Amino acid sequence: MSYNTLIDPETLNAHLDDPDWIVMDCRFSLSDPEAGRRAYAQSHLPGARYAHLDEDLSGPITPAAGRHPLPDPTRLAQKLGAWGIGRDTQVIAYDDMGGILAAARLWWLLRWLGHGACAVLDGGFQAWLQAGLPLAARPPVIRPLRFEARPDDRLWLTAARVATLAEQELLVDARGAARYRGEMEPIDPVAGHIPGAVNLPTEDNLTADGRFRPADEQRERFLALLDGRPASAVVHSCGSGVTACHNLLAMEAAGLNGSRLYAGSWSEWIRDPARPVATGA
Repeated sequence: MSYNTLIDPETLNAHLDDPDWIVMDCRFSLSDPEAGRRAYAQSHLPGARYAHLDEDLSGPITPAAGRHPLPDPTRLAQKLGAWGIGRDTQVIAYDDMGGILAAARLWWLLRWLGHGACAVLDGGFQAWLQAGLPLAARPPVIRPLRFEARPDDRLWLTAARVATLAEQELLVDARGAARYRGEMEPIDPVAGHIPGAVNLPTEDNLTADGRFRPADEQRERFLALLDGRPASAVVHSCGSGVTACHNLLAMEAAGLNGSRLYAGSWSEWIRDPARPVATGA
């Protein structure tokens, strides 16, 4: 059995000694890019490797790109292999934000490269601590493997494609409501949203304790949003293509399969001043 959306701490703990399971620590802070690496050095799940959002899970920023461009698939495959991830590896990703940031990003990147056996730790690092499960401080001994990337570029959209979405397609913005409405913008130089996008903040996917809402409850939320459309009609966006992966994960965990990602998202969209911007609700 493989896990391809979510996994609870107790199930992961039971597989920590399984050589075909690899745990990835994806803790990261946009305001302090080294915070996750420092936290990993202090303590992490046993056997976990560390993946840095900027250095490992994103490509170089160009004048036309957003803040977290997709990484080159060949280079990412080399890193995955260096972490000991092969085609038959079950990967578990976690962060300390309920999966909202880099854990969901790694989950989506692996799906993009054709590796479906990846799940996000439900509740993240905090849930592991609350369960009283073991921690480690030393980095693991790694046996590198060969990871063969098979990228499926049907899973993401370019800015040009987003600009010509069909009438039945639905662009969903995962940022907070105030950023979506253009009332404030703490990161990017322009406030607002892509015209036609609807707002569904990622935080609403989680309960107060940082775990995903029950699948049936999650499904009901998204079905209301879909309003008769198929799940494949949804395109997810956010600030830079990272937190949007959390909404995509939430849909998959609720059994609503096939939505896609606008990888560049808002920070790429506004690179071209000719692209329209909307504000308000």
